[in-house]
Amino acid sequence: MFNPSQHDVRRFFCETYRKTRANEILTPMEAVARDWIMQHEEYWEALAEVEAALAKDYSVESGQTNPFLHLAMHLSIAEQISIDQPKGIRAAFLSLAQRLGSEHEAHHQMMECLGEMIWNSQRNGLPPDGVAYVECVKRR
Repeated sequence: MFNPSQHDVRRFFCETYRKTRANEILTPMEAVARDWIMQHEEYWEALAEVEAALAKDYSVESGQTNPFLHLAMHLSIAEQISIDQPKGIRAAFLSLAQRLGSEHEAHHQMMECLGEMIWNSQRNGLPPDGVAYVECVKRR
């Protein structure tokens, strides 16, 4: 199982942004990341300088959205949808996107459910509940 550090994640997104601006060839994962980066112009400044990105504190107390966490959640959800894992997440996503008229907004709604599932898992010391996650998305 791949378990990147916070710095690994930040370097990945910064390097993807750099390669995109330089019109360099991207790996398949970087291509998916690029698509989400391009939809979040408000994060471009944070992605432009690797050393600043590594040093930046995005604690809850700072009151700032963590662009790296946000983009990583987009990637996670995109992967879940592509392989339909947990089972039923693809259909729940498609239904939500149709209701909202936006795949991007559907991702943002799903982030709330994903965060809730992870929080419950950590709080209760149990594995993530994929069924509850899919049901949460369906209720959105």
